[in-house]
Amino acid sequence: MSARIELQYLPSLEYFACLLKYGEVDIEAHEHFLKQTYRNRCHILTANGVDTLIVPVVHSGIKIPIKEVKIDYSQAWVKRHWGAIVAAYGKAPYFEYFGTDFERIFQKKPLFLFDLNWELLTICLKLLRIRPTIRLTETYLPEVESGQYDGLSVIHPKKEYRHNNLYNPVVYHQNFGNEFVPNLSVIDLLMCQGAEATNILKRSVIVY
Repeated sequence: MSARIELQYLPSLEYFACLLKYGEVDIEAHEHFLKQTYRNRCHILTANGVDTLIVPVVHSGIKIPIKEVKIDYSQAWVKRHWGAIVAAYGKAPYFEYFGTDFERIFQKKPLFLFDLNWELLTICLKLLRIRPTIRLTETYLPEVESGQYDGLSVIHPKKEYRHNNLYNPVVYHQNFGNEFVPNLSVIDLLMCQGAEATNILKRSVIVY
């Protein structure tokens, strides 16, 4: 069984649990951009709690194909995001191994949001050493094919992950706080757990 899902910014653990659960994934490349979703935001854990990082985009208010959404570099968001990531994970056990991979992508300053998200997803999959079959859709289909799981906009900031039957949190040591915070960006898991991240992710997948 395969799934359809959108491309997200530094995706959550629930997103990667979905990739692992289905193994074959069609990433929707012809949808319209939707505001206030994980398409341009993620959550990391800092000394002050959960921080939401949002990539600003040039948006005219009309429906824009996702591949045509440009990033707004008039705002100093790269400095803000990378500064927050360094503050959150600079002293994490695996930052020295993985940090430059992410910094390099931010410094490239891709013009389009889709390209930024694709590069970040690619490096995350490489570091996790997981290889789901991923295809980009060639056209937008209102409905998925029979038997395919439609995960489009299912993983959403305003939706509770417990309702989606994709991700069951496995506790791991985080940099800050006394209580475990589930379903952050995968960058939290990678920086804190390194090679063990993949095993933790696999154990978090809901298989039924």
